[in-house]
Amino acid sequence: MNTTLVKNYRAAAALTAYRIVKFGAADGEVQHATAAADASIGITDRSATDCPAGARVDVVRSGLAEVEYGGAVTRGQLLTADAQGRAVAAAGAARVIGVADASGVAGDVCLALIAPSSAAA
Repeated sequence: MNTTLVKNYRAAAALTAYRIVKFGAADGEVQHATAAADASIGITDRSATDCPAGARVDVVRSGLAEVEYGGAVTRGQLLTADAQGRAVAAAGAARVIGVADASGVAGDVCLALIAPSSAAA
């Protein structure tokens, strides 16, 4: 069973696996999302391990994906990006990348349902 929609992009800058990304400056490029207000589009998969700028990388655009947490998260919470592109609990006007499928703390890589939306509030 296929549980994800994955698209391949070029890395606008060095990327890390299991991080939230947004579009880069050029068509077909992605870079880490670095703020809760960034228009996040998906999560890098394991192909982004040590991914240099200019390399190709797969991004999970929807479905279940592994994401690295940047703080304490409880399953069911809406997620957004922190300054390193890790998933943290969304609040206020934050752009939402998805919903936590498991509870965890900073550094944990857990499943999340990727469903980008405009705001947590």
